[in-house]
Amino acid sequence: MVYYFTSSVVSPSAFLYVGKDKVENERFHVDNLSSAHVYLRMRDEETWDSIPKELVQDCAQLTKANSIDGNKKDNITVIYTPWSNLRKDGSMAVGQVSFHDPKKVKKVHVPHRENPIVNRLNKTKVEKFPDLRQEKDDREKELRRKDRTAQQARQKEEARIAKERKEKAYQRDHAYDDLHSEEAVASSSNQERDANFEDDFM
Repeated sequence: MVYYFTSSVVSPSAFLYVGKDKVENERFHVDNLSSAHVYLRMRDEETWDSIPKELVQDCAQLTKANSIDGNKKDNITVIYTPWSNLRKDGSMAVGQVSFHDPKKVKKVHVPHRENPIVNRLNKTKVEKFPDLRQEKDDREKELRRKDRTAQQARQKEEARIAKERKEKAYQRDHAYDDLHSEEAVASSSNQERDANFEDDFM
């Protein structure tokens, strides 16, 4: 079971997930306390270290609200990191993780619960029972399709530019080809002209 939330503090809206682990997303968690794992689905062209401040606050407030201990306390810290930075091995307890690179972990101070934010997010709450593996596969397939389309467009543009350059190089290299042709030489020669052609210059 997964709870889906929509954050409208950014445009287009961002999607947050709470519940069973969700892959390929940015993960938020209350530091040193038990809490739900909140995942943010990154939008296209967005990186984990450039998430807008307002969206980070929405995620942090939702994380705090879904922590039994954290929700009762003020001045908590919420940490977040890319999903790919999470490290888990068989010796860890359920829900416990560590990080491959501690430098890829950011912290957000949450002084207190902000009910307007939590209430706004809770109004968008939808409970689903998704096939997370299939969702991940579908998303990766769509990203690959977009990459392939972009690559084909780049290749087409590169071919057009190469053809244009080739045509310009040919024109440059052969600009004077007709200058020394027999017809051009004959037309500029005075030997084949009428005897009175000089009268045109007087």
